[in-house]
Amino acid sequence: MGGVVPSLIEALEARDVAARGRADRLREQIAGLSEELSRVEAELSRLRITRETVDEVLSDGPAAAAAPVGDVEAAVAPLTDLAAVMLAAEASGDATVTSPAYRRILVAFAEAEGPLRCKEVCTAVGLGTQANHVEGMRSKLKRLVERRILVEVESGLFALASGPGAR
Repeated sequence: MGGVVPSLIEALEARDVAARGRADRLREQIAGLSEELSRVEAELSRLRITRETVDEVLSDGPAAAAAPVGDVEAAVAPLTDLAAVMLAAEASGDATVTSPAYRRILVAFAEAEGPLRCKEVCTAVGLGTQANHVEGMRSKLKRLVERRILVEVESGLFALASGPGAR
C-alpha cells in the first residue's frame, strides 16, 4: 500500500502542472483577445464618429455647405483644437469624452466665439434650461475641467482649454 500513496501524489502533481499550463495558455489567449477587442472597439468608435459627422453635414443640406465662410482660419482653428482633444481622448480610452453627449458639448464650445455658461451649453446641445438640466450640465463641464479639456475662466463660465477666452 506504501507504493500507492506516492504514485497518487505524483499523479495529482502531474494534473496540477497540466492544469496550471492550461490556465497560463488561456490567460495568454484572453490577453490577446482583449487587445484585439480594444483595437476593434477603437475602430468602431472612429467609424461611429465619422458616420455621425457625415450625418450632421448631410442634414445641414447643400445650402449650408454653399454658405460662405468668413474668416476660414478662425472657423477652422477651434475645430482643429477639438479634433486633437477627441483623438487624445480616444487614444487614452476615455469613453466619457468620446460619448455622443460629451461630443455635442465640445462641438458647442468649438463653435462658440467665447466662454459659455451652463445654460448656454444646455441650449446649444438642445436641452432645456430647467435646474436639473443645468446642474447635470455643470457636472459634465466640471468633469471636462478635471480632464483639462475645458477651463473655468471664472465661476460658472467655461471655455475650451485651448480655445478663445481660455487662460
